[in-house]
Amino acid sequence: MSVRVGYFPHNNSLWVLRHRGILERAIPDVEWVDLRSLPAGDKPDPTKGLPSVHGDHLFDGGYDFIGTGSTPPVTAQGKGHDVVYVAVSGSRHENGRLVVREDSPITSLEDLKGRKVALGHGSWQTTLLLFALDKAGLTWKDIVPVDAGVDAGELFLNGEVDAWVGSYPSLSKVEAQAPVRELIATDGLFSHRSLWFTRRDFADKHPEQLAAIVAALQESDAWITENYREAAELFAADDGGDLDHWENALRKRPFGLHPVTEEFVAEQQRAADLFHASGLIDRKITVADAVDPEIAKLLK
Repeated sequence: MSVRVGYFPHNNSLWVLRHRGILERAIPDVEWVDLRSLPAGDKPDPTKGLPSVHGDHLFDGGYDFIGTGSTPPVTAQGKGHDVVYVAVSGSRHENGRLVVREDSPITSLEDLKGRKVALGHGSWQTTLLLFALDKAGLTWKDIVPVDAGVDAGELFLNGEVDAWVGSYPSLSKVEAQAPVRELIATDGLFSHRSLWFTRRDFADKHPEQLAAIVAALQESDAWITENYREAAELFAADDGGDLDHWENALRKRPFGLHPVTEEFVAEQQRAADLFHASGLIDRKITVADAVDPEIAKLLK
């Protein structure tokens, strides 16, 4: 059978796997679906909702398997989709942080009240920002979230936003132009893991194909850790970015697939509860409902 695997540069593991032909050895008719080629879906007001395109396309024929950051599967459950977690990465806390300009009058999280904060809304950045606000006793309604996407760095440098949840390599470009100050350490606040998920029916009906995808990702990730420069070339060739910045970003990231743990589920549940309390998802969810212990056996 043909298996459709969604990929895009933000999930580094799948991006490299797409370009190396490893999965094709086990699934010759695999179909790679660039998420950027699919309909973008609705872009909700960041004060009132979360985009759900990654989860939606699992259920509208877009693809059968996908890897993202931590937020999309929570959003998918919030829409009633029956998703199943397959694996998670190690903590990627070094890859992103909440920053202000060095000369900013903002010196604490509490100072964010009423301020404009740029982020890629619907990504892990929403979760990190919510965790930071909650730590300071603030809510989503206490700030002005700006869904900035690729323009975030420019808005930040121009002073059009007061703070930014940024990630590398984008942060590297900004740091080279102006000094920044971290408002709170990501480490200890949010693990910021990559993760991979699928539909429950796919996991139940096609375990051999799912096992092949996991094994191919494990092999590809091992290659990345021995060939950072060559892997970085695959990203720089796509976006025209700086090769050194991409290599630096990849070296900061943990590669390898791990089983879903109780600690991870607890962090996801906290995020889900904050999403609901903030009015970003319509229903309360139980993250553990999306965990299948049998899938962990694929990761041994």
